[in-house]
Amino acid sequence: MSRGKDGPEDVDATFAEIVADLRAGGFGLPETDTAEATGTAEPESRKTPERPAEPPAVESPPEPGWRSGGTSWDTTMFSDDPADDNEHYVPPEPPPLPRPKLGAFLILLLFLAGLFLLILPGAIGVGPTVATPLGILALATAIALLLLRVRQGPPPGADPSNGAQV
Repeated sequence: MSRGKDGPEDVDATFAEIVADLRAGGFGLPETDTAEATGTAEPESRKTPERPAEPPAVESPPEPGWRSGGTSWDTTMFSDDPADDNEHYVPPEPPPLPRPKLGAFLILLLFLAGLFLLILPGAIGVGPTVATPLGILALATAIALLLLRVRQGPPPGADPSNGAQV
């Protein structure tokens, strides 16, 4: 077999040669199709023993293997409910919400005023040409102040060398 720069020169011939070698070794078609296609009987050493029509009855169900979840279907469905345990976790009461400060009220006021100016500018007697820029400016200011209030870094009193805070 001669090789070119990137592989064999005649790929189809090389493939046919590989397939012929595999079929000569017994690969390719199933054994029954091979015997019918060649017209010869199979050698006695290649015949597989006859299988029984039904598998033998098993008295006890097999235990789940390493690919299953660890318990059988009957055990899961007909055993006691594990959620009925009295030893389940009860989380503690959450801390109370902090009281909103003056800055939070200012942001809420700017946000609502901006929305009001954009949606209903005629309700307060202002034309849309004046209300639209004022509404956009009020919304942008509210969003900017809201983002400036976001805490950066660890909470006060935390040890920065202590790792993650949960």
